Amino acid sequence: MSVRARPLSTAQAESFVRDGFVGPVDVLTPAEVAATRQAVAEVIARLPALSTQLYEVEHAYTERPGEVVCHFLGGWRVHPALAALVRHPRAVAMAAQLLDAPTVRFWHDQVFAKPPRHPGVVPWHQDYSYWTRTAPACHLTINILLDDADEASGCVQFVPGSHRWGLLPRLPFDAPLEAIRAHLPAGAAWRPVPVPVRAGQATIHHSHTLHGSDQNRSERWRRAAVLNYMGGHVRVADGSTPLLRGAPLLPTGALVEGPWFPLVWPSADG
Repeated sequence: MSVRARPLSTAQAESFVRDGFVGPVDVLTPAEVAATRQAVAEVIARLPALSTQLYEVEHAYTERPGEVVCHFLGGWRVHPALAALVRHPRAVAMAAQLLDAPTVRFWHDQVFAKPPRHPGVVPWHQDYSYWTRTAPACHLTINILLDDADEASGCVQFVPGSHRWGLLPRLPFDAPLEAIRAHLPAGAAWRPVPVPVRAGQATIHHSHTLHGSDQNRSERWRRAAVLNYMGGHVRVADGSTPLLRGAPLLPTGALVEGPWFPLVWPSADG
């Protein structure tokens, strides 16, 4: 990648390597934020009808929407604005810079939506604990906020250095916020860092970095559009079932590729 194509400063890139996350970083313009908010609202309004076209709708949310955060995967498959976000030039360039891979593919997207005064939390977890059917671990997550987020509204928090702790157990989405603490390695320093962000900004984190978010105690919405990317060399570690619901079955050892996992770097426009 040329120096000109590197959207993150040296200090920001070093922060990602050292701490396992970086942010806030600017991604979307106000107009793009508004368009993405509208897309998210339209998908949520039709969630029951669209559920079979999405990769996943959090089961606990469908049963207890007043208690569990709205969370779904695959919005890019059902709404053009969310599909366009996948190839957002700044997001893709940041992913390519931090993954330091010659090619980058899109893995999948997510949406999180916490209404005002909603008690739902996102328990502390490592993303790769849900992604072990792909290997090697060369993934990252860009969490783009569609509303101003702070501790009152449940902004994302990270544990610096936790990306070097190895893989911890995968916990249910509706587990208590700090359930993972029972599984930390001996001597692990638990010093969470909240990262407040403005709408249109993002945090970026390594696939093994512990992160989570508390309930929304504010009168504001707290919505996020999440983009997950991976190196183009990542392969299928378990081909017993499709990697995502509805996606074609790829055999063990095959590259994770095809229209469901589009190549986003190098970009078509250079």
